[in-house]
Amino acid sequence: MRSFLEQSIAGATSFEDRFDAEVWLLDMQTRLAPFMSDPEERVQFLTLLHQEALAANLPPELVLALIEVESHFDRFAVSSAGAQGYMQVMPFWKDEIGRPGDNLTRSDTNLRYGCRILQFYWQRESGDLHRALAAYNGSLGSRKYSDKVFRAWQSRWRNAPLDW
Repeated sequence: MRSFLEQSIAGATSFEDRFDAEVWLLDMQTRLAPFMSDPEERVQFLTLLHQEALAANLPPELVLALIEVESHFDRFAVSSAGAQGYMQVMPFWKDEIGRPGDNLTRSDTNLRYGCRILQFYWQRESGDLHRALAAYNGSLGSRKYSDKVFRAWQSRWRNAPLDW
């Protein structure tokens, strides 16, 4: 495991330096253990999530909280409305983006779509995170969903302040 972790840290490009990568990945992979039993899978997932979250100017811990609420880290989850994957992305987004052949159960695709969609809503809602999360969930006007994400963030993923 140590060798795998070292390789993952060396290849992680979204961190400021090796020390930041090691601290964050070790911390978060321990928090993720109740949802993903395979340590290598956890580190790969977290490395990818960190990269996609930062590319979308999102706190990775917020994305982790959202995924906990949306799919409980089941990459093959499908909602009754048809949303798919970790971040429960609706298939219509593939047509909106012009990529109808994309597979939303692929980790990289799902995280990229989900993070960019949340980024879009956060910008559209002028930084109001509650409204952005409600728009992401399709429940604009209600704080029920955003409060769930907040509770997941606060109880499991928080490692720095976030302006709720």
